[in-house]
Amino acid sequence: MTEATERFFESLPTRAPAILGGLATGTLQIDLGTDRQTEHWLVRMRPGAVEISRQRGPADAIWYGSSALFDRLISGEAQALAAVLRNESTFSGDVVLFLAFRRFFPNPPGTRDPREVAREAVGRRT
Repeated sequence: MTEATERFFESLPTRAPAILGGLATGTLQIDLGTDRQTEHWLVRMRPGAVEISRQRGPADAIWYGSSALFDRLISGEAQALAAVLRNESTFSGDVVLFLAFRRFFPNPPGTRDPREVAREAVGRRT
């Protein structure tokens, strides 16, 4: 496990009120694999709150990916849904939990709000 992964999970309870308004209630197990072992994180979500533990299930959903992929997700260099569609990771169970959890990942570097870009374009024309 990387230090970045540890810090990411430690930050979730503090960030949850702003991210999990009423999106999901349930437990997501995150399994991060390396060559020789799998780390388990259990994320219990409810509106505005998250509890984290290093245990295995029971879980309403399970997401599996490599530790290297997870490091890219938490740095904004990869996108969670795209990783599932490319078979870089797998998911089973309640998809709402996965969709809610991915909101904790940052946007890719250099991403801008489309409304901001449109305002700048209008400003250049006038």
